[in-house]
Amino acid sequence: MLRVAVPNKGSLSEAAIEILTEAGYKQRRTTKDLALTDAANEVEFYYLRPRDIAVYVGEGTLDVGISGRDLVLDSHADADVVMELGFGGSTFRFAGPPGSASSIKDLAGKRIATSYAGVLQDHLAENGVEAAVVRLDGAVESAVQLGVADVIADVVETGTTLRQAGLEVFGDPILKSEAVLIKRHGVETPPNGMQQLVRRLEGVLIARNYVMMDYDIRAEHVDAATAVAPGLESPTVSPLHRQGWVAVRVMVQRADAQRIMDQLWEVGARAILTTDIHACRI
Repeated sequence: MLRVAVPNKGSLSEAAIEILTEAGYKQRRTTKDLALTDAANEVEFYYLRPRDIAVYVGEGTLDVGISGRDLVLDSHADADVVMELGFGGSTFRFAGPPGSASSIKDLAGKRIATSYAGVLQDHLAENGVEAAVVRLDGAVESAVQLGVADVIADVVETGTTLRQAGLEVFGDPILKSEAVLIKRHGVETPPNGMQQLVRRLEGVLIARNYVMMDYDIRAEHVDAATAVAPGLESPTVSPLHRQGWVAVRVMVQRADAQRIMDQLWEVGARAILTTDIHACRI
């Protein structure tokens, strides 16, 4: 069976379970469950701390796992990213008291508190900056006020927590992260079930990002409509009972759907509608 590591808590956990459920896999119903076997799909799921998942996968204890890119890099585990999963986005940045620094070069000799010591140390080394890294497990934004550090490096979403602590971000982002599917580095032959897992996850991501669009249009205007919405390969065109008219079906990106509907109307399309896609294979 394919052995898959899934985050057991936090925002990554909820979103990971959701995408696996949409992909047709059985998932746990209570947070007390530490493992679950989906016999129909020949997969075993193990629910672990997000920070530990890359270590288990890198050592080969588990075949694949879902974790954050930042956590994978921070662990220095022997794991490779298979695919990006489109959720859990975050930005890792420096922050400090106003005027304390403006770029990474200003951090030489300073104390920097973080929960991601591995990522930070790598970033400092890449930029030739020597600084003291203070590793904390949480509440990093309080480190400056408590005198533990001069500045911090932390995940920033809205920045509200930082402002409440009297801090402001500065310099370029250290890392932009999101949830990723990982496997052990150097494994050339995918374990049984992995290719199916990847195909299913890809299908969910496409279904989330696209909608199916149907419309009626006169046959002589099909080329103009196709120029607006060409689809992934080409639209499906079917004749209507009404002479000279055809029905067209095409996949379009969800974010562009309203704009495309406006443009199709301008070239003569009528009865335009969109429907959600729940699953697909491209």
